[in-house]
Order: sequence, then C-alpha cells, then structure tokens
Amino acid sequence: MALRNVLTVDKENDSLRKKSREVEKIDEKILTLIEDMKETLYDKNGVGLAAPQIGVLKRVIVIDIGEGPIVLINPVIAYQKGEIVDVEGCLSVPGVWGTVKRPQEVIVRGMNEKGETVELSGEGLLAKAFCHEIDHLNGIIYTDKVIDYIDQSQIQQEG
Repeated sequence: MALRNVLTVDKENDSLRKKSREVEKIDEKILTLIEDMKETLYDKNGVGLAAPQIGVLKRVIVIDIGEGPIVLINPVIAYQKGEIVDVEGCLSVPGVWGTVKRPQEVIVRGMNEKGETVELSGEGLLAKAFCHEIDHLNGIIYTDKVIDYIDQSQIQQEG
C-alpha cells in the first residue's frame, strides 16, 4: 500500500475532466489501486475518492461515511429519488465549499473487489458521496453543480 497524491483542479491540469475507462478485469494492479485509494482517503480524512483524483483513469471509487469502506468498480446509478441541497467539498478542490443539489436516495450497481455484481442503496450523505464520486469518473467536478459557495469560516463555526 502507498499514499498517492491527490490531484487538484488547476487551469493547467485538465486530467480531472477526462472520462474514466471501465475496468476490464480485476487483477493485482486494480487491487493495489484500491488499497492505495483507501490509504489515501483515510490519510486525507475524506469521505470518498475516485481513481481519477489520484491520476488513474479507471472507474473505481472508495467511500467511507464512518461505517467502513465501500469499494465499487464500474459503478452506475441505477435509481434515484428525491432531492436535497447540501454543502459539499472535495479533496481535489481544497478549501472550497458550496451547496449542491443531489438525489436524496440512490441505488448504485457495480462490482466489488471479488468481481461480484453488487447493488447498494444510499440515502443522505451516502447518496451524495455515491453521486459525487461517480461524477468524478465522468470528468465532472462538484463545482460544476454549485448553487452557492460557502465561506470557509461558516463551515468551521457550524461543524
């Protein structure tokens, strides 16, 4: 396992805007990528991380909302319901927070590390994390969807 550098949004670096490729087979390289992503996510105190954020254009995400890591390979949103506007941030856009409209509930389909098809449902924070990380796989940054930006001092006072 190794810590990876998290790419940040930069006018000269548009790699976070590229669409990721599907994972064809789960091999040692993909399993090492997943372990590195977990280690990097925890080191950065994040909620989610997509492979493009560490410079790998593969459709892999890791999420942990405090209940243990969720790994999805080639994830897609199969169902969404409701709507919520909430504050988001991103490891690739440090120090910037904004409100974003997301589904309140989602069902996501993908593969786990064993190559088994899984279907996971999420509400609230988990739904938001699924949508945020899957957006990364499609070259979309949450700031593309921001309704209003939030002053950093408000976040620190409220949180």
